[in-house]
Amino acid sequence: MQLHTLKGYIQNIYLVDYPQGLLLLDGCCRADVTSVLSFIRDTLQRPVTDLKLITVTHMHPDHAGGAHTLRKLTGCKIATGDAERAWYQGLHGRTMHLTDIALTWYVARRQGKKMKHLWYSPILKPDLILHDGDTLPSFDEWQVLETQGHTNGDISLWHRPTHRIYVADLMVKVRENFITPWPIFHPNRYRKSVAKIRDLKPDWVLLAHGGELDTRDGHPCFEVHTPQQPRTHWRATKYRLKRVLQRSRG
Repeated sequence: MQLHTLKGYIQNIYLVDYPQGLLLLDGCCRADVTSVLSFIRDTLQRPVTDLKLITVTHMHPDHAGGAHTLRKLTGCKIATGDAERAWYQGLHGRTMHLTDIALTWYVARRQGKKMKHLWYSPILKPDLILHDGDTLPSFDEWQVLETQGHTNGDISLWHRPTHRIYVADLMVKVRENFITPWPIFHPNRYRKSVAKIRDLKPDWVLLAHGGELDTRDGHPCFEVHTPQQPRTHWRATKYRLKRVLQRSRG
């Protein structure tokens, strides 16, 4: 197994290289599709059809945005976790989808990058639904672990032979600090998910935002502070409106 780390639009992209095929540990951004395919063709000197499986850890733009397009161009399969409902379903979900795309552009601008095409379907159409403890088809060294809290369907991917785990957005590195992701819809689930990964005692933790961490002697990434209340788009909007009203009355 060879692990390649690519720089995505706002996140790290992890491509796993096996003789029998390639595994993409997340669906990346819509804007990352060209660079992923170019890396496979030009750097690895392999046909793009060697990409066999994409896992989507959750539905945010930098994790699911390129999945459908990559499947169309390579013929690969898409696998994801068993969420209780589609994350962006309904009017509220569609509003969140647009907001999350705008937030991705905001993060990119903060990193000095130009605005790029990010639109993708808010409803994922996977080939496979995976549950806690399942192994990835054709890549059975990798095990699926449910790590919900950030959204309702987050998964992490545990490579048992090397004690390495990809946790997507379970924690985020900002400068030298480790923080919870935005949003946190289920604080109690999130707290249990962090403890679940910590108790595995992984040697290496792969972050979508922060790179690969050596955790063999413990690590502060597991000490992130979990809010007691959900931190969501709607709650943030209500808080800002309340502040505006308070200032206008004052």
